[in-house]
Amino acid sequence: QVQLVESGGGSVQAGGSLRLSCETTTYTGSRMCISWFRQAPGKEREGVAGLYTGSGYTNYADSVKGRFTISQDNAKNTVYLQMNSLKPEDTAMYYCAARPSPCTLVLQRSDYLYWGQGTQVTVSS
Repeated sequence: QVQLVESGGGSVQAGGSLRLSCETTTYTGSRMCISWFRQAPGKEREGVAGLYTGSGYTNYADSVKGRFTISQDNAKNTVYLQMNSLKPEDTAMYYCAARPSPCTLVLQRSDYLYWGQGTQVTVSS
């Protein structure tokens, strides 16, 4: 069982930055895929960025490449999503999700077994 707790959401103006955190209960020494998804009102949940804790390999959705960075801090059992140059269309509830190895970084919702409660990001124009 993996528990995930997100934090760091908030309201910013377009062009601003936020850093989301995803703290996990079982992480150190565990190899898993941890990814960020987001869901805007009336839209499907979509993958944003993923990371494999064993190698640090990452994957990003085209819509966030060059603006968002996913990273890990093994000592803190935490994965981060640094979001820069935010746009109003980035407004959504952001969720952290995990799948123990074996796993791939294809950002497909159905692949992930464990989910956090979400943190809201609102970007105003």
